[in-house]
Amino acid sequence: MYLGMTQNVGFIGLGIMGWRMAANLRKAGFQLSVWNRTAAKAKRFATEHDAIAVDTPSSLAAQSDVVVTMVVDAPQVERVLLGPQGVAEGARDGLLCCDMSTIGPSAAIRIAGALHESGIGFVDAPVSGSSPKAEDGTLTIMAGGEREHFERALPLLEAMGELVVHVGPVGHGQMIKVINNAVAAINAAAVGEALLVGKQAGLDLDALVGVISAGSGASAMLDLKAGPMRSHDYTALFKLEHMLKDLRLCLQEAEAAGIGFGFASEAAEILQAAADQGLGERDFAALIEVLEVRAGLRL
Repeated sequence: MYLGMTQNVGFIGLGIMGWRMAANLRKAGFQLSVWNRTAAKAKRFATEHDAIAVDTPSSLAAQSDVVVTMVVDAPQVERVLLGPQGVAEGARDGLLCCDMSTIGPSAAIRIAGALHESGIGFVDAPVSGSSPKAEDGTLTIMAGGEREHFERALPLLEAMGELVVHVGPVGHGQMIKVINNAVAAINAAAVGEALLVGKQAGLDLDALVGVISAGSGASAMLDLKAGPMRSHDYTALFKLEHMLKDLRLCLQEAEAAGIGFGFASEAAEILQAAADQGLGERDFAALIEVLEVRAGLRL
């Protein structure tokens, strides 16, 4: 057990990722309080993992040294941290907030500034890796914030991730995350198109995937998504609607920086078309459905 300043941890957001990340904090010995928008889920987590379920984010903050948030988007982060009965209302002296959601750098900087006015520290620490890596504590975590805040959060982050990197000031973790996810989405779309080309050419797709995996075209997206695309199994490891949100954030920042990101724009269009087909809640491997329609071919 870590016995420093961050022994008492509050965790907000028990979704696909958050549940597993919070469970790893308990396994590491941290005293844990949890809050979730669906109260029954928080109570179930508390029962299964010997944690404490609380009624509001403010009451969670009142008994925490560090509060971790893992929710869907910037409005949710702002609501639980800064809204009525939010974390800022109940914060005790020296509270540190560590947001592990993906909300984009602009929102992270804005939220950090508002918390600073209340004497609350902030680290943006989004993660890379889907639910299996959240399960076994091997996420990649890119953290932005003041060095002292990062070092204080580090024991928690190391309980949830295998590679934890301090990447710079607040917002830089978010910027790296959305760029990373843009590249992942582009890669997934390329994998889908490659499979369709191979199918049309009459190739053995097992052979195609095996050779690419051992060659210069190898990638995490090939390993993770080629199988689900071929079997049309879209059990959600990372929801398509969440990937689309991350691409939009990346494109907004790229536009603000005055630089184009054409491949990301194309990937976003594919994901949007899939979302329009009602696939937003499914894994983003479901983008293959759009590519199949475009190709007039089914894997």
